Formats: sequence, C-alpha cells, structure tokens
Amino acid sequence: MEQDNSQDNPQVISGATRLIGLIGSPVRYSNSPAVHNASFEEQGLDYRYVAFDVTPVNLLDVVRGMKAMGFLGYNITAPCKTFIVPYLDEISEVAELSGAVNTVVIQNGRSLGDNADGASFMRTLVLHGINIRGKKITVLGAGGTAASLITQAALDGVAEIDIFNRIDEFYPLAQDLIDRLRERTDAQIELYSLEDTQALKQSLSESTLVVNATSVGSPNEPGCLLTEDMMTPELIVSDMVYVPRETELIKRAKANGNKVLNGVDVFLQQAAMGERLWIGCEMPIDYIKERFYPED
Repeated sequence: MEQDNSQDNPQVISGATRLIGLIGSPVRYSNSPAVHNASFEEQGLDYRYVAFDVTPVNLLDVVRGMKAMGFLGYNITAPCKTFIVPYLDEISEVAELSGAVNTVVIQNGRSLGDNADGASFMRTLVLHGINIRGKKITVLGAGGTAASLITQAALDGVAEIDIFNRIDEFYPLAQDLIDRLRERTDAQIELYSLEDTQALKQSLSESTLVVNATSVGSPNEPGCLLTEDMMTPELIVSDMVYVPRETELIKRAKANGNKVLNGVDVFLQQAAMGERLWIGCEMPIDYIKERFYPED
C-alpha cells in the first residue's frame, strides 16, 4: 500500500491536498501563488494555490469546473471581476453594490462571492494612521478594483469621491455604481473623464488622498497617470498596483515629497482576508512580508 506522507511533509502534494485558485488574464506576474503557498507551508497546511489564465469568454465553464473539482475557493483578478457576478450562487452586500467580486468561497456546492479589495484598502489606511472619513478622495479607474474601493469608502463615511476613468466599457458602469451608492450612502460622488486634466488637477488640490486603481504602472501597462505638478504637498498618493513594488506613480510622489502607500500592504491584507474566508486561518503576514517584501 502506498504511504501517505502529506501530513508529515506539507510540501508533498497528495490525493488529500485541497486546492485554491486564481483566475484572470494575464496572471503570470501575480505574486499570489508564491505568497499563499509560502503561507500554507509555514503553517504546515496541506493546501495549494494555483493560477489559471482565464478570460470572460470561458469564465462560466471555469466557475462550474472549480465547483465540480472540489476547490475550496479562488481569487478573481482583471478582467473577470465584474463578469463573474451573474455566475455565482450568492454575493455579499459590497459585491452587490460594487458589481465586482474578487474572492469566491465554495461551500456545500455553492459559490459565494465577496470583494475584499475595498476593505483591504481601508484596513491598510488604518494601519498606516491615515483617516479619510469625512474627507475627499480622488480615485483613478472605474473597474472592479476601483468599484470595490469606492463602495467601501462610501460605506465607511468618506464624504466626497471623485472618479476619473477613460471613456470605455467601465464608464457607464461607474455611473450605475454612483447611482446605487447615492441611494445607500451620504457620500457625494462625481464621475469625470480621465482626459479632463483640468478637473483632475482641481480634484487633487481638494483631496486628502489619491489612489490609482487602474492597471497603469504594472508590467503589462507601464506608465503613470499623474505628473508631479498635479500633486500638492499634502496629498497622500497610493497605488493598488503591487508589481513592481515601486510603480512610476510612487517614484514620482516620493521625489515630490508626498506621503505614499504602495500596493504591497493592501495586497497582503487582501490575501490574509482570503485565507480567513477559505480555511479559517490567520496568514503570518510578518513572515510573508519579510520573505517577499523586505524593507530597503
């Protein structure tokens, strides 16, 4: 009889190993597999986290397949965060309001969707001593990540939110989101074209914080949406992109003397929330940060 050593050595993949995944496209630059698998190894847990390149075209088949193959759950990244919503059995209030999902838990044959992007961002601000309740912020982007962030900020008491996005498929969805949030919160939310640089400069001059919630600055879309002259000295500059750790936006903001918040801490908070939902364990964040993102 073949001996099962998986419990003695959690690095061994066995017939008992449980799977968690990441779906989206492209996923080759994602740090999620390395981070989660290191977390499971450190905790001595028999789980594996695997990334799959998935587009909206085959998304329904993948959702059904994940459930059929016994996955515990999975993360969703661009461009699938909004497209996956109608394929799930149940979604959280934040996911419903934002129209986007980034975390799915599979329980009792049902796929349950949530969105931890916004909560992770707000949690990270608290950990860094940044308070935006009752204040104004500027958000660059209107996709799934931005929608979750905007929703959570409005629910948590941010007074004003200006959204800047290209005139693309997400632009009308952003207006729908604003209409829903106006009914459920007291936040004043406005939508502008990203090409309206005059409105963007005005918004930044009135804001406590700006967050880049687009993919600009990532390896797939290098660049920066802001110039140094747009950043007032008091403006806090944050970026949801975490690969590379220092995006062009963060570099420019640092050079300009602004307080910055890169995407690494947000990513780690989001990863930790995922592990709580999937397996009920606390990710060893300090260990993961030291191993993968040591301070310079």
